[in-house]
Amino acid sequence: MKSEKISEAVVRRLPVYLRYLNDLNKREVSTVSSQELGLKLDLNPAQIRKDLAYFGDFGRKGIGYDVSYLIEKIRHILNLDQQINAVLVGAGNLGQALSNYNLYLRENIKIVAVFDENPTKVGSRISTLTVQPMDEISDTIKSRNIRIGIITVPDVEAQNVADRLIAAGIEAILNFAPTILKAPANIRIHAADFTTDLLSLAYYLDNGKDGSADDGAQEDK
Repeated sequence: MKSEKISEAVVRRLPVYLRYLNDLNKREVSTVSSQELGLKLDLNPAQIRKDLAYFGDFGRKGIGYDVSYLIEKIRHILNLDQQINAVLVGAGNLGQALSNYNLYLRENIKIVAVFDENPTKVGSRISTLTVQPMDEISDTIKSRNIRIGIITVPDVEAQNVADRLIAAGIEAILNFAPTILKAPANIRIHAADFTTDLLSLAYYLDNGKDGSADDGAQEDK
């Protein structure tokens, strides 16, 4: 891997590549070119080659990429060649949906514990998991080597939950609460804000249909 800093945009594209490569692998397609990838993913083939070149020389001139080999390498880059345990806090409708989806994840990030402060939810079952009380969160994170936290609580509770996750040793957080979290510089936080995405999507209903208002997205590709 090159020593230069890899941009977030590159890292976010890797799962996109992996998802399509997995589909190719299921269809027993053995090789794929950057041109084919670009066509299917609506990305510039040169951008795809540049993205992958940050991590090594995976392609063969005139042949393209070996699908199985590239899957293995991208999984390794994303640390998906090991199981990464995650904890979810907030057993409401969204939390339940995410926990149920856990069964269908093909990659090695697994929700292994669910917590809620509501005593009426503690002890209930969500798929294969039992909702635990919040006072067990620190011991569970440490004993089960949980590295990622998922927050699906109301915004007024999110910062307190984040603080407790970080104090217990969580290294990264996926935040579904519509608020900005504060955390130490060594803690990675990604926000999944449905409302913001939906509202910004509405802009494109009457703007940018000719691509002129989408320069940033095109540059990011």
